Amino acid sequence: MHDSDVVVIGGGYAGVRVARRLDATARVTLVDRKDVFFHRIASLRAGVRPEWSVTPFIPYDRLLAHGRVVVGKALRIDTGAREVVLATGERLPYDVVVIATGADYPEPARFTGTTTEETLKTFAEHQQKIAGADHVLVVGGGPSGVELSAEIRLARPDVRITLAHSGTELLHNTGVERAGRRARAWLEDHDVEVRLDSFMSPGNDFGTYRDARGNVLSADLSFWATGTTPNTLWLRLGGHGDWLNAAGHVRVDRTLRVEGRRDVFAVGDVNDATELKITPAALAQADLAAWNIRTHLNSAGRHRREPRLYRPVHRTPIIVPFGAGDGLTIVPVPGTSAVLGTRTSVLVKAKTLMTPYMRRQLGYTA
Repeated sequence: MHDSDVVVIGGGYAGVRVARRLDATARVTLVDRKDVFFHRIASLRAGVRPEWSVTPFIPYDRLLAHGRVVVGKALRIDTGAREVVLATGERLPYDVVVIATGADYPEPARFTGTTTEETLKTFAEHQQKIAGADHVLVVGGGPSGVELSAEIRLARPDVRITLAHSGTELLHNTGVERAGRRARAWLEDHDVEVRLDSFMSPGNDFGTYRDARGNVLSADLSFWATGTTPNTLWLRLGGHGDWLNAAGHVRVDRTLRVEGRRDVFAVGDVNDATELKITPAALAQADLAAWNIRTHLNSAGRHRREPRLYRPVHRTPIIVPFGAGDGLTIVPVPGTSAVLGTRTSVLVKAKTLMTPYMRRQLGYTA
């Protein structure tokens, strides 16, 4: 099995998980344009609070005991030669390749550039702007928009904050109205102005924003928490646009293989396996893909195992922190969903933002 080469493109949550799972059974090469793992869950707080600036960065150096991490940009997958071509010209042979390039998030939850120093500089700029702002506009009332609004409020008790959301209730994509009402109550209790059914776009003048009704809002700082874009442009440019759906996600079958390719898998935010683009779904996909890759590499043996099929995640716990000391947790139960309050949310996520857990995943102690 160690004679097989597995190349994992992308070092986010799904990529590091599948690489670590396969480290003992194949020659694993993880390719990522960043020089460290970026713990995106901690990035919203890091973009607001200076003392959290370095928290999202975890080195890759303890991730793999046998494999290696290559800092570089994948340009294309040469399926004929079965090689991954890097921007440097280096070609990495593979028996299996895993696409785990994730999605691009709006700032401040973004790794800018290719080095820790570049992103730290961006975090510092956000922190300084927030510290000096008179009015901050957050656009988007999903989990990220609610969390960011809460973080800014707790860091700047005196600043005016407006959260504008195009839906009729906060957190409406969760399908749990009670959660949206609780989030709105917390924000309004902390003097955050919540505007629902308010689709925003930049206005004609600098620092102005206009809703669908023509109302103009002025703010000296804005953040747009309105969704993500899959990082698949490189696949299209590399000649594999036929692997993508209309939204730019990689089309996969139930074994998480790219359709029509037995030796190409795609995991995490980059694929079309589930609409829920959240970390638990990415980790579950990575575990299943690792099993199926081991099965594929050992397919010539007498005791061949059948691949496992992925069941899309439609309902999973969702935790929305309101800073380090509060939050809500949506827990699916038969026939409905329960909304848990402060204690569970703080213990599981809000206080540490799951940083100790991810440090252990990368081979570090908490």
